[in-house]
Amino acid sequence: MNNYARAETRTLHSNLYSMSSINKKHILKKKPQPSKLQLCSILCSKLGWQNKVQAKYTIMDKPSFEYKKLGFNKMLLNYVPVYVMLPLGVVSRRNSFKDEEGTRKQLEKLKEAGVDGIMVDVWWGIIEGQGPKQYDWRAYRRLFQVVQEYGLKIQAIMSFHQCGGNVGDVVTIPLPEWVLNIGRSNNDVFYTNLDGTRNVEYLSLGVDNEPLFEGRTPIQMYSDFMKSFRENMSEFFEAGTIVDIEVGAGPAGELRYPSYPESQGWVFPGIGEFQCYDKYMAADFKKAAKEAGHPEWELPTDAGKYNDTPEETGFFRRNGTYKSDKGVFFLTWYSTKLIYHGDQILEEANKAFRGCTLKLAVKVSGIHWWFNYHCHAAELTAGYYNLYRRDGYRPIARMLTRHNAILNFTCLEMRDTEQSSEAYSGPEALVRQVLSDGWKENVKVAGENALPRYDSTAYNQILLNARPNGVNSNGAPALKMFGFTYLRISNDLLEYNNFNLFKKFVKRMHANQNYCPDIEKYGNSIEPLGPSKPKIPVDVLLDATRPTEPFQFDKKTDMSVDGSLSAFGAKLKNLISCLFKN
Repeated sequence: MNNYARAETRTLHSNLYSMSSINKKHILKKKPQPSKLQLCSILCSKLGWQNKVQAKYTIMDKPSFEYKKLGFNKMLLNYVPVYVMLPLGVVSRRNSFKDEEGTRKQLEKLKEAGVDGIMVDVWWGIIEGQGPKQYDWRAYRRLFQVVQEYGLKIQAIMSFHQCGGNVGDVVTIPLPEWVLNIGRSNNDVFYTNLDGTRNVEYLSLGVDNEPLFEGRTPIQMYSDFMKSFRENMSEFFEAGTIVDIEVGAGPAGELRYPSYPESQGWVFPGIGEFQCYDKYMAADFKKAAKEAGHPEWELPTDAGKYNDTPEETGFFRRNGTYKSDKGVFFLTWYSTKLIYHGDQILEEANKAFRGCTLKLAVKVSGIHWWFNYHCHAAELTAGYYNLYRRDGYRPIARMLTRHNAILNFTCLEMRDTEQSSEAYSGPEALVRQVLSDGWKENVKVAGENALPRYDSTAYNQILLNARPNGVNSNGAPALKMFGFTYLRISNDLLEYNNFNLFKKFVKRMHANQNYCPDIEKYGNSIEPLGPSKPKIPVDVLLDATRPTEPFQFDKKTDMSVDGSLSAFGAKLKNLISCLFKN
């Protein structure tokens, strides 16, 4: 960004948000390199193979000597809990938990596999479907009672989006009908593309603070919903059954714009379209541009259509608009509005669940196509201003530090070699970047697979990302994910061969340890939720856009589900390299 554009950006942000200072020190502890003697000992220990520690930092909740003092198994510090998503329609559109028997059979199988819990969408369109503040929690209460009987923990998604229109959506659950009725008379409450096509999956962040819904703003509606959830599910909070609240912040529950809707004809690997042409966002941009000294600037008109390639557009082509002062200003505005949207909802979630022993979380989408192209077009249209010389994800992670929230990222199962060349995909590098950004900000990171997979290749890739430098038989690994959620339970997953491999995968995620119900023993301690920290100044957020090298990941996991000789050889090669390095 040149000095002129940077000055404009600062002016824009000073008018978008007023934030106080924050301590920028990363609470990260240096991990000393093991000695050659220690490595020899590990090499000769029974199944104690330990990969070369390549990360520069280690993030530990407790020193391993404390675990020894308490009599805990140190290998448990390598344990990554596994959750499984329940079917999208486990509670029907008519707010009924009809198939309790079928759900019990699924939970029995999950318990057999040794998983730690389940994730479930709690649909706004179902619960508040009858009218403003008319909440009906009976079906979900019964579902949670059944889950609790099996001793499984719950990750609850506050699903303020529509189900239907995205990859994998097999049922349709719209937003509350009374909200849609308001949208029919004022369709600018929905995200809108350049052609004026509305997207009813999620309310536009442009109306976040507009009291258009029976006197309430969307932020107030989300807040009231979460407060009601807390009041009606108090027994599950008190029992420690609900351990995670993932706050929906966009389509598919992800913190992004609906830039690639299948319902409007998008097909992979289309670049998508910007979604900021409703009158509220358009007015906000014009105001920001005027205050920055450029009242003549307009929203982009040269960014193409959903299924274009970058070079078919004036905005994304080489030396296109995205590199100009106007383009930089627009992309900074567009991406920062999204971060503030997530920040505002998380603050309300913090108020609603304050005092509960749980973690808040936000999901970030794994938009891997066009990642290896100069403009990262698909990421930019989704709101992730991520380029070779600009990190678009670390500012999100830094925002999450204010709420002590988890960064949940998708596409952990994907490998570069599985992608078509014309998509310029880079899922492996994308995952490394985003996870590293979270760890560098001392944020807990969790993840999901983007598509259902039942093969060892996908499981091994997830295992690698869950512990990028392998297990540590003497304590906590250098890097470890806070948890993983598998998408999703199905008849295909429960097929005999698939299920047996899945059970092995769960065991490997648990570092070959038995299921452990006590999260303290594997380092996932959770404190009662306290108030959000002071708002982060925008210049501190933007400081996080400076790119840094991601942590090094091993090439293969040391906990392969197929037990291949290649995995064993990779471990041995790493150890020998450690022993004889200069």
